[in-house]
Amino acid sequence: MNRKRIVLRINGRACEAEVDVRVNLADALRHVFGLTGTHVGCEHGACGACTVIVDGRPARSCLMLAVQAEGADIETIESLGEPDRLSPLQKAFQDKHALQCGFCTPGMLMTLEAFLRENSAPTREQVREVLSGNTCRCTGYQAIVDAAMQAAHARRSAT
Repeated sequence: MNRKRIVLRINGRACEAEVDVRVNLADALRHVFGLTGTHVGCEHGACGACTVIVDGRPARSCLMLAVQAEGADIETIESLGEPDRLSPLQKAFQDKHALQCGFCTPGMLMTLEAFLRENSAPTREQVREVLSGNTCRCTGYQAIVDAAMQAAHARRSAT
């Protein structure tokens, strides 16, 4: 195997590890760095379950090699909040019952987190558009859109 040492920031912490050059970022996050909140669904970039934020932009971690993340700032679902101190977006998902099995939820939250940082007053249509790359097989998207709208309002009210 061909291995390379990588250095990156994950959830605000400097991290380094030696990884196989063929391992994708999702697998490195889960198996090398122990951050199992990033889920791997289709492994083709189509479902969005593995979405993380890389240098401020949402990215499919199953499509990115870990070595490509060298020097990057990565945010995973573990960066959003704690069980007793949810982020406004997580709280909105809870309030609006915007999840069922939870498998797609980390990718949905990270997609919306990046989006709401850029757009503090989205329309429902804009939320639907940004979520069009995230697949949920358990629930309708209405509650997810409602949660995004609640989180956007909470963010605006907090400033």
